Amino acid sequence: MAKAFTNLMNDRAAAEREKAGASGSPDAGGEGQIVRRMKVETRKLNFFYGPSQALFDISVQIPEKSVTALIGPSGCGKSTFLRTLNRMNDIVEGARHTGEILLEGINIDGPEIDVVALRKRVGMVFQKSTPFPKSIFENVAFGPRLTGVSDRRELEEIVSTCLKRAALWEEVKNRLTDSAMALSGGQQQRLCIARALATNPDVLLMDEPASALDPASTSRIEDLIFELKENYTIIIVTHNMQQAARVSDMTAFFYQGHLVEMGQTQQLFTKPREKHTEDYITGRFG
Repeated sequence: MAKAFTNLMNDRAAAEREKAGASGSPDAGGEGQIVRRMKVETRKLNFFYGPSQALFDISVQIPEKSVTALIGPSGCGKSTFLRTLNRMNDIVEGARHTGEILLEGINIDGPEIDVVALRKRVGMVFQKSTPFPKSIFENVAFGPRLTGVSDRRELEEIVSTCLKRAALWEEVKNRLTDSAMALSGGQQQRLCIARALATNPDVLLMDEPASALDPASTSRIEDLIFELKENYTIIIVTHNMQQAARVSDMTAFFYQGHLVEMGQTQQLFTKPREKHTEDYITGRFG
């Protein structure tokens, strides 16, 4: 199953390379513009917890190597939507959905899709940092070990690379055998990001990753998000509209399970098309 999923992705990449060879760079748009490929897409997505509907006809397109922020008041469906993108909602009894969820054009609910392989491609960082009660090293090595990596030198390279990408290496390089539970809150969250990166994902989902952190740690997480988008597609849920404005390229405003508006972050925050969006970002409700 996992092999079939990987083969599907490889076939997709080969087709894109062939297309690029025929018509130039796949990112080249007309008149010197850059057009990014769509990494994640949903089409008329409806989601239900038992008889209760949580999402209504959500259709979005999220470009690769970008940051997309999901904003809106509590209970509006942001986190539910985020969890559909790597099928985390599968573990909720009675949950179901209609519509399509696509990763690089492939329906992630297809019969050939292995969920474990999917979650390697679409990693997740939760609101509360959740380090394992293991050493710093073993936290990051956990995913690669599960996928069959056993060579110590290879594991060491993965761990160091991911800790560097998560801006944590310099702080922990001399204490990799120490318990991860001894790290500060901000360090623990960056460790969880490093752990998510260790499976070499394409997409990184973040559910309010800085909501429980102090301002200094929040700033470091935001700087990290900005750096990571060079290599990853990032989708972040946040209640902090200033944070959305700082880190995201695109912003989607959810309200009562509906996608009210989505667009370039600067446009949405300065000239929203919908009055409901303007009312929310100006603090008239929230």
